[in-house]
Amino acid sequence: MDLERKIELVSRPPTEEVLTKDELRSLFETNDRPRHYIGFEISGKIHVGSGVMTALKIKDFLEAGVKPTIFLADFHTWINNKLGGDLEKIREVARGYFTAGFVSLGLPEDKVDYVLASELYDLGYWSDVIRISKATTLARMQRCMVIMGRTEGEAVESASMLYPAMQAADVFRQDLDIVHAGMDQRKVHVLAREVAEKLGKKKPVAVHAHLLQGLQQASRMGYDVDARKDLEISGKMSKSKPGSCIYIHDSVEEISGKLKDAYCPPKTIEGNPVMELCEYVLMREEGKPLAVERPAKFGGNAEFGSIAELKKAYSEGALHPMDLKGAAARELSALLAPCREYFAKRPELIAQINEASVTR
Repeated sequence: MDLERKIELVSRPPTEEVLTKDELRSLFETNDRPRHYIGFEISGKIHVGSGVMTALKIKDFLEAGVKPTIFLADFHTWINNKLGGDLEKIREVARGYFTAGFVSLGLPEDKVDYVLASELYDLGYWSDVIRISKATTLARMQRCMVIMGRTEGEAVESASMLYPAMQAADVFRQDLDIVHAGMDQRKVHVLAREVAEKLGKKKPVAVHAHLLQGLQQASRMGYDVDARKDLEISGKMSKSKPGSCIYIHDSVEEISGKLKDAYCPPKTIEGNPVMELCEYVLMREEGKPLAVERPAKFGGNAEFGSIAELKKAYSEGALHPMDLKGAAARELSALLAPCREYFAKRPELIAQINEASVTR
């Protein structure tokens, strides 16, 4: 494949940042099969933000000739007290429901490696954890703890201080060329890149993707006086807020109901989760239209051939919020049909995650 096409695939949305484009170019010039990973805590049901957005991006990596890994971070999940902090339950769900979820999204095990973190951990790994910790200040580690979904000053168990060093050591243990995550993991990737230079380790390219907004109204986290700008919008799709997300195996009725209740102010594009769902998922592929069904008295059926066309019509009031929600629900239900069918044949996996989530 052409070099520029590979770079385009890695850089296309939902990618928001590549550290750095020059390093990515050099990587593809010298390596026909770069190694990639994205890590996940095993913390509950897979939703559109975590599952579909990841699957779309991994398919880009596959097309670019990259060898992807989905890293099942069982020890990290244990440290963060997810699924009740029960390590055996975490491992069971990782190898069961969680792996199955990504397989149902079109990422089969013959194309993507599914690696349980603790199976890689040896003396060399734990030595790297110590080396990384010795090369990093306590204050820097505390700043990195936002990767756990914690605020910097939040009271947590002391084991949490291991988390950023372990995540950086995961990268070195797997000899990775590309690390991939949402923008919320940026701090630890920058740490890994900086520490790699200090310790003589391979410095990975970091690819950071957009975090899909939850279905509820988001809020800004505050104002950065030094930077003189608003901080990022807080309100990503999260399994800890069931009303904010659509699970990959939700029924057609559940998808329709959740989108019907979604925040979707008329004529408003910014901070509109339904429009964002259209932009990053439903109309991501160039030329993928969105069909709107509505009575003739409200304008009749319509088709929007691009996200720019859809945004223009909506911002001008030519498209009602309920019509946008209805169209998005139909498209998303169709997109997730293979996941529903996959899990309908494996009800024991849904029972597994439901049982595990009770003690979360």
